[in-house]
Amino acid sequence: MTVATVQKAKATARNGTGSVRNLVTPLNLHWAGVGLLVLVNLYLIGHMLFLWHDSSNYNADAMARQQAAKQRAAVAVEPLRGLDAKLAAATGEADRFYRDRLPASDSGVAAELGALTKKAGVRLTGAGYLHEPVLAGSAGELTELQIDARLSGDYRPLVILLNSLERDKMFFVITRVALSGQQTGSVNLRLGLKTYERGIVPQDAAAPGSASAAGTDLSASAGGPR
Repeated sequence: MTVATVQKAKATARNGTGSVRNLVTPLNLHWAGVGLLVLVNLYLIGHMLFLWHDSSNYNADAMARQQAAKQRAAVAVEPLRGLDAKLAAATGEADRFYRDRLPASDSGVAAELGALTKKAGVRLTGAGYLHEPVLAGSAGELTELQIDARLSGDYRPLVILLNSLERDKMFFVITRVALSGQQTGSVNLRLGLKTYERGIVPQDAAAPGSASAAGTDLSASAGGPR
């Protein structure tokens, strides 16, 4: 290697070192730092936008679920609105039914049945009464009264009687209708009825006129025409 070549290499090295020194100045370092901060800020802004987008979607889903739950709760609560007034009205209706349509004794039932058969032109030849306590020991205690009535008369008056029993103010439920025989111009009918008596029916079957014993047969002296 010649001296000229060595000198040329040394000159080139000195020029390169000078160029690096020219680049690494405080101003250039400042702008490099600014650029780095800009890149970091852009990254953080992008990350925040991504998180905000996910948070917005989550909040929308949560709000939709809350709204659906609110609507279901409103539908569930709707039947309970005004419940106090509904209970008061139902209680009043039940008390009126209990007072106005349920008999207090066997004698009241026998009198009503006799009046209806007489009005329809049907003969009540006899009736058996069977008692079954209902709601025993409670304030609304009742006694179910099952009636097995024996009737005779023409077909049309018997139909009128059945209709009258269903429409009567006293509560009657027809449980059985059976023809037991037929004569010229007259029909014998076994009629099953059910009603409920208020309070407790006396159990002293030996008392005069008492019909509280199961299967007691009351003669229909107050019944229809003979």
